[in-house]
Order: sequence, then C-alpha cells, then structure tokens
Amino acid sequence: MRKLPLSIGCLFAVFLFVGCGAYFNQPLNRTNARIGENTSSRSSVKDFLPKDKMVVGVYKFRDQTGQYKPIENGSTFSTAVTQGGTSILLKSLEDSKWFKPIERENIGNLLNERQIIRNTRQEHSNNNTSVKLPPLLFAGIIIEGGVVSYDSNIITGGSGLRYFGVGGSNKYRQDRITVYLRVVSTTNGQILKNVYASKTILSQGISANFYRFVALRRLLEVETGVTKNEPAQLAIKEAIDKAVELLIVEGIVDGLWQPEGGDEVVQIVKENYQKEKKEASETKLFDRKQELNRSKNAINVTALASKINGDYSNSALGLGFDIKYKYTLDNPKFAISASSGLFELKNTGIFKESFINSSLNLEFILLPYDTFTPYLYAGIGSVSKTNLSESYFKFQYGLGLEYLISNNWGVTINGEHNMLNTDNLDNLVRGQQNDQIWNIKAGFSFYF
Repeated sequence: MRKLPLSIGCLFAVFLFVGCGAYFNQPLNRTNARIGENTSSRSSVKDFLPKDKMVVGVYKFRDQTGQYKPIENGSTFSTAVTQGGTSILLKSLEDSKWFKPIERENIGNLLNERQIIRNTRQEHSNNNTSVKLPPLLFAGIIIEGGVVSYDSNIITGGSGLRYFGVGGSNKYRQDRITVYLRVVSTTNGQILKNVYASKTILSQGISANFYRFVALRRLLEVETGVTKNEPAQLAIKEAIDKAVELLIVEGIVDGLWQPEGGDEVVQIVKENYQKEKKEASETKLFDRKQELNRSKNAINVTALASKINGDYSNSALGLGFDIKYKYTLDNPKFAISASSGLFELKNTGIFKESFINSSLNLEFILLPYDTFTPYLYAGIGSVSKTNLSESYFKFQYGLGLEYLISNNWGVTINGEHNMLNTDNLDNLVRGQQNDQIWNIKAGFSFYF
C-alpha cells in the first residue's frame, strides 16, 4: 500500500507529458452557437483589393471522391467528405473580396420566385401591362471543380510505455484531402486557370491506465484518456480557401486581373508567389522539406571510445579523438571523407598502447535533404604506432546518425568496425583471426 501513491503519481506524470492541454479542457458543459471558426492562415492577398470585382457563378462544387467514413470494421453509408462544398466555396469567394458570387446552384428557385413576383404585381396592377424586374447579373467567369481525393491513413503510428501495471500510450492518424478549382470564361469557354490545394486531417488519442492488486482480493484499476479529431469540414474549408487564394495570385501573375496599386503591387505578389512556390516544390509528402541545408565542405571533430578484439582477454574501453574532413559530391547522397586521430587500446592489466588512425571513406547519406539522417560509410586506412615504427593496413565500415542544429552545425554519433591485416597489433600472434577494433564516436560537424 505504501507504493500506491507513488504509482498513481507516475500515472499523472505520464499525462503531463503526453498531452495535458486537451485532457484538462474536457467539454463537460454545453456550449452556445458561435461564429464559425476561422481556420485559414493569413492570406497573401488580403492586403490587396482588385480594381474591379469579378462577377462569378458556381453551379456545383461536388464531392468526387466517393469515400465513406471509415470505421474499425469497415465503413458506414455516411460520406467522409461534406456534401456542402458549394456553400463553402461561395463563402470563400465572398471573403476574398475579389469576387461577386451570384446564385447559380439553385437557379430554378430564383427564376420561379421572380415569376411569382411578376404574376402577383400584374394581377394587382391597375393596368394589364407587363411588369419588368431588374435583369439578373450574368457571370463573366464560372468556377468549376470539386474534392477529388480523400486519402485515409496516409500515416499512422503511436507509442506507449507500461511498467508494473502503470502505463500510457498515444496514437495518431493522418488523412489527406485534395481540391481542384478551375476558372472558365463564359464568353468563349476557355479555361483561364486551374489550381489545386491539399490539406491533412489529424486525429490523435492519448490514454493512461493503472492496474494493480492492492491486496489479496482487491484490484485497483484506473483508466482515462482523450481523443482529438480534426473536423473534415474545416479541413475542406481551409483547402478551398487556399485554392481561391491561388486563383487570385496566379491570375495577377498571368495578368488575368489587376489589383489596386498597379505594377508595384503586382511585383510584390509575384515575389511572394515565387517564394511560396519554391518552398512548395521543396516540400514533399508528410511536410518533409527537400532543402539542401548541408554545404559541400565539412569539418567533423569527435570523441571516441575504442575496444580491441584481439588475442588477450579482458579488453577495456580506451579513449581518443578524431578529426575528419568531408566533401559532398554533386549527388548530395554521396561524400568523400578523410580522417585522422589518436586513440588508445588496452586489455586490463595486460596491454595498453596508443595508436594513430588514418581513414579514407566513401559515405552514403540516406536523407540528404532532411535535418536528421542516417548515413553509411566504408573505406580503407591504416593504424600506426605513435612512434610510427609499425603501420598496419585496415578496412573499415560504419553506421551513423547526424542531426543538423542549424545550416552550419550538426551533431553526429556513429559506430565503426575496423578489420586489420595483422594479428600482431597487441604484440601477440595467436589463432588464425586478425585483430579487430570497434569504435563508438560522438561529436560536432561544421559545414562551410
């Protein structure tokens, strides 16, 4: 029983680390209706107004995915994507302040109502002359498109920890939707512009539990958790808002419509668009930046621990250092490196000696565009005694990890295996196997 408060304390400590924000803001009370959430980030065209607003018609913005809501054991007949895309698109067009949306989705209702007005006025007028209504606005352009893709579970994962009946876990899932918009001229049917935008939908769940026999026939079990699901409707709204922004920006760049402020504003919009376009081209799926942050030249300084696998028993760790120069080839996945350093080998109470290490390696960087990447290397080199009286050829290979703190500085850690062409490194020849050296290195890299 004395250990019980400590276990419960550990349980709550787990919650503090896995997501206390959502847990301590649980919806325990009813809420009133509110103004719709503003999900979109700041638009790059909100500060610019058009010379003339464009009258635009939207007949239908359809869900073209055919997707149904996924559940654990299949799916339901409820659609995964909202069927009110037209209303969302009209709201986005109005909020942009660049367009005058007109009613086209339910144009039949509008025409019927206008006919009722004509008939009513004509019946109650003193003369039998026809009653005229103001003409309807006609659209210079119409916008077509729809939600063309709903990809569920593009990435899933989680983590957990349990010890002696106390544990916590978290899970996440990411879906992705894609919308397309195209602007069509009503005078000649030409497609003036075609854009698309995508948005991910995140779902997260955290839980913690406590399960312990506190006495012979007394079981204490505590379980709690919280799940958050990003609303699909808000994700679609944000994707549509972004697509409308792209229509405006690319239309300005191509000269389809003009903003107030003339060429100066056009130049600002072009510069911002080119910057965003470059960033988008360097961002792959899962928001991975494909930007080459590493320069071609680098100096790496590491501390190392070495252990000999030779003819004596009781080998112990010896310390040392290593300095490496690395040059990245035109293909950023490959690099050539040359290194030299000093290290110590020893067997407890038997052998202890310092050596000079020299290596030439070919490196393969698995993720050269990422800040965190594993890398492999292999090459040849030599191990020499500090007085240079003896020198031995070797072949080495290794596996490492590198994390970029900034564009110039990185942290590295790697393990290395050295295979020598001699069995006399520890001054003893015994058996048929040559001496070997294992190294563990950790240090810093400077790119320039």
